[in-house]
Amino acid sequence: MKKDILEKGAILQRDRETYAIAPHIPGGITDTATLRKLCDVADKYGVKELKLTSAQRIALFGVKEEDLDAIWSDLDQQPGAAIGLCVRSVKICPGTTWCKRGVQDSVSLGLKIDAIYHAMELPNKMKMGISGCMLNCAETMLKDVGVVGTPKGWRIYVGGNAGARPRIGDLLVELGPDEDKVLAVIADLVEWYRSSGSEQRLGRVVEQMGFDAFKIAVLGAKATP
Repeated sequence: MKKDILEKGAILQRDRETYAIAPHIPGGITDTATLRKLCDVADKYGVKELKLTSAQRIALFGVKEEDLDAIWSDLDQQPGAAIGLCVRSVKICPGTTWCKRGVQDSVSLGLKIDAIYHAMELPNKMKMGISGCMLNCAETMLKDVGVVGTPKGWRIYVGGNAGARPRIGDLLVELGPDEDKVLAVIADLVEWYRSSGSEQRLGRVVEQMGFDAFKIAVLGAKATP
């Protein structure tokens, strides 16, 4: 029986014969040349359906297994981390780059986070979201790691997820507008999770430990004012 092909970013579809693939598009931000290439490659290999996904990717559906290598070669793009125990695509709202409601530059911060963590292997999957204001258009509260812009800086939330048992993330820390400080906290968090010995999603780890104990474990002395 056919299965997902992790190393090729290929997800077996309902027909149990064809696959879906989704090139990595950081933050869902692309250009017309890339879009034309996607369409040209889809036409070349008879891919009839493309979908704009909730993870800010463009997925190609109905891909034949024998065409996977050639399609990836023609696209000349990295697969989006749509499957596997790793950091999935980082969801980013338009922030102050484009949105009139943005109060922090979620695009700048989000692309930095994406460059560091996208596809990083972890004990379980991890989703991240970066919103430039409290309207949370990147669904930040439902991410394992969510960063939200405020007029004063950034809030980092942890342990959110959707799924069959959804969970709203807990506020880990509030910071000023310095992106480097946000990146430092996320680095501590990810490193702690990698070495925690747990293979559960981050929200379940928080629930088992209790949030106060989790906060101290991740932030150490920085957990207290």
